[in-house]
Amino acid sequence: MKKYIDSFMNYRFLLSELVKKGIKLKYRRSYLGILWSLLEPLLTMIVLTIVFGTLLQKSDDPTFPIYILCGRLLYSFYSSATKSALTSIHRNASMIKKVYVPKYLYTLSSILYNFIIFLISLIVLVLVAAVLGLRPTIYLLQAPVALLLLLILSIGCGMILATLGVFFRDLEYLWSVALMLIMYTCAIFYPVERLIKSGWAWILKYNPLFCIIDIFRAAVFGQPMNMGYLLYATGFGVVTVIVGLIMFVKKQDEFILHL
Repeated sequence: MKKYIDSFMNYRFLLSELVKKGIKLKYRRSYLGILWSLLEPLLTMIVLTIVFGTLLQKSDDPTFPIYILCGRLLYSFYSSATKSALTSIHRNASMIKKVYVPKYLYTLSSILYNFIIFLISLIVLVLVAAVLGLRPTIYLLQAPVALLLLLILSIGCGMILATLGVFFRDLEYLWSVALMLIMYTCAIFYPVERLIKSGWAWILKYNPLFCIIDIFRAAVFGQPMNMGYLLYATGFGVVTVIVGLIMFVKKQDEFILHL
């Protein structure tokens, strides 16, 4: 373990440079640049609020746009981070073949630069909450817990996907389908009350991403977090990271044969 920690510390400067490079490449040739990270969730929130607010008779609820935005922002990060991690080894194949650096840096940097962009996009949530009159409470201190759990879950899933993606190229398309299914089980644009009370509550409760979104929403709306969700999301995230790192380390020497 000490060997891997020392290696990480030796290459932390390279990691920061890879993160900077990822952000620059994401917005290369883009006129809006980082501004798009603010406009995209705002426009999505408006459309979803109009459509589902009308269908679910939530048009008169001033907090419904914030409810949608909380779920949308967290899910968007998880989606973009895991998709980027899945292709991280193939995207950097030319560099991997020429220079030795720990391969996990490419996967980790792809998740971290998406996380930085995600943190910037949270400005939209602050502005929308202020406009709609939602005031912060002491429970807002729970929000960093949800964000940390989200990052841990993304790193764990990203490591697993990056490893499998080297050997199974079709996984990129399968994961896109899986993400769509995950989105519908995260209660992004519909209230969870009816589903929780039905026999299908397990669809939400056993989805760690939904648990994290619920914790974050509780922080934003001034409510105590669900401790059951906290324990489940923490356990799931930690186990995922451990499994992902073990898989990655055991298989990384074989990557060069499949690039």
